[in-house]
Amino acid sequence: MKTTSRANFLPEPRFLPLRPALQEHLAKVGNAITPENFLSICDDVLLKVLKETFERISADEGSIWLIDRDHKVLVATYNVGPNSDKIVGFKNPLSKGIISLVVASENAFIENQVYKNRSHSAELNKKLGKTTYAMIAVPLYFLNQVRGVISCVQLLDVLVEEGQAAPVGRTPPGFSPRDLNAVQTTAAVIRNLIDFRLLGTAVGWNRR
Repeated sequence: MKTTSRANFLPEPRFLPLRPALQEHLAKVGNAITPENFLSICDDVLLKVLKETFERISADEGSIWLIDRDHKVLVATYNVGPNSDKIVGFKNPLSKGIISLVVASENAFIENQVYKNRSHSAELNKKLGKTTYAMIAVPLYFLNQVRGVISCVQLLDVLVEEGQAAPVGRTPPGFSPRDLNAVQTTAAVIRNLIDFRLLGTAVGWNRR
């Protein structure tokens, strides 16, 4: 069996004294990224990877939510789906809903028939006139900190009020553990792309 050699690179000694300054600068950069300017650090490749993942797992809507500067709400910053005009800009309190629990716990979430979950917030559903049937939500990290959530949903075409039975008609297929893994992998790719872009900017590699 052929073995693969392992590259073994060590930090450049000349750079080591600069590490604290670089870390301090990157922390400031991370804190300066807001829902309003987030898309300016996202290139077409990043958004294409995200969109293709949502399409592959048959999500009706897929979103990036970012924590606002005051750490009070999650703001829908980017969305893929037919209701983007209603979703982008929507604010979800950090004290309410499943995506806020994902931020607090830093654990991924997947559930079908999620509208039955007491932690689920139906505020966005009311705005859309639809019901969330299935949901995946995973933490979004960059620069060594959770900054928001990537979520995607499958929807029922009608609004189911609390306590009502699910309507008869088309039922989405739901999400599987494989779908969750796909979103988690995409979140990791996005983290690496953003980190590399911001590091490159910090050291002067990326100049527009």
